[in-house]
Amino acid sequence: MSTRRKDHKGRVLKMGESQRNNLTYEYRYVDSLGNRRSVYAPTLVELREKEEKIQRQLMFNDNYAAGEITVMEMVEHYLSTKQGVRQSTKVGYQFVLGVLRKEEFATRKINTIKVSDVKRWVVKLHNDGRGYSTICSVRGVLKPAFQMASDEDVIRKNPFTFKLTDVIPNDSEHRIALTKEQQETWLNFIREDETYRKYYDEFIVLLHTGMRVSEFCGLTKKDLDFEKRRIHVNKQLIRAKSVGYLVEKPKTKSGDRFILMSDQVYQSLKNMLANRPKVKTEMIVDGYKGFIMLDQNGKPKIALHIENEIRWSLKKYSQLYPDKPLPHITPHVLRHTFCTNMACAGMDISCLQYMMGHADAGVTLNVYTHVRYETAAAQMARIINFGLPARDENERKIV
Repeated sequence: MSTRRKDHKGRVLKMGESQRNNLTYEYRYVDSLGNRRSVYAPTLVELREKEEKIQRQLMFNDNYAAGEITVMEMVEHYLSTKQGVRQSTKVGYQFVLGVLRKEEFATRKINTIKVSDVKRWVVKLHNDGRGYSTICSVRGVLKPAFQMASDEDVIRKNPFTFKLTDVIPNDSEHRIALTKEQQETWLNFIREDETYRKYYDEFIVLLHTGMRVSEFCGLTKKDLDFEKRRIHVNKQLIRAKSVGYLVEKPKTKSGDRFILMSDQVYQSLKNMLANRPKVKTEMIVDGYKGFIMLDQNGKPKIALHIENEIRWSLKKYSQLYPDKPLPHITPHVLRHTFCTNMACAGMDISCLQYMMGHADAGVTLNVYTHVRYETAAAQMARIINFGLPARDENERKIV
């Protein structure tokens, strides 16, 4: 019987382990493609930690190739390939993982999943009270994860390719735009209310620029050009539990843009700067400082601050005027309303796309605009001169 190798301290070395002349350690193994590999470590303990990771990965590779990993393991493997994504995207991934951890479906082996299994699971999520948008988010991760497995011939077919609305109804709230009367009612209430009047200028800027709320929070003094009366939108400010405050680029490449200051926006921005709290030390976030909106602690406001301001103001309004209800208002509703107002006023779609920072004009047309009959009828009448006397007989002729 051959004597097992030992290191200089007399410890027995496992198969594949060896100690080098400089007293460091080496582990040799064959990867899943049949290639010989080596890893090194200064101590035997560290080497065996690496060995354990390698063995787990080799076992995973073997199981993956056979379709024997679970749905959760596959999703985690897929997400490990998504490097360099935005922090907000990472938060979305963590949300989906949180949903999956509570589901028995996530423990199933991927080679056992059929289309009917997925459809039944989607129905279960819906019956459990998960909203349509949540289910879309979950599907938005699982579908490409299964597609990756399908492309690598781990499974025969992606079971997530069906249309979601064929299985569950889209019961999510449709985006709304406030009517002119609703805008006036809410803003008049804000302007006159002793508690919420201090937020009036913030709401005016959101309503009359169409900025995303994270873009609004990301504005600094340097982004405001009062001489040329324009706002430079070039970043968004967010706050994540794991990393705190951070600045990211706009949502799309088209998000870097300039927005005209209307008279109302010009005055509201001036008011906001005049009423901005005095701070001894400006907080710097990723090299930026001088954010125009600060909370009571002197830190930059984030989207949650604005959302709470609107929510609390609506709650008070509904208590005071229960017989004059207003729809649910959010910063995004104000953005929709701005876009709709501009579209109804006749702004060219390419110009409106630029102002909204949309990468695709189809989004501007199909999602963010809500043209009503009155507006459509007025424009139609103007175009065909319907119901109006012609200026001369030639205008009555149809060519």
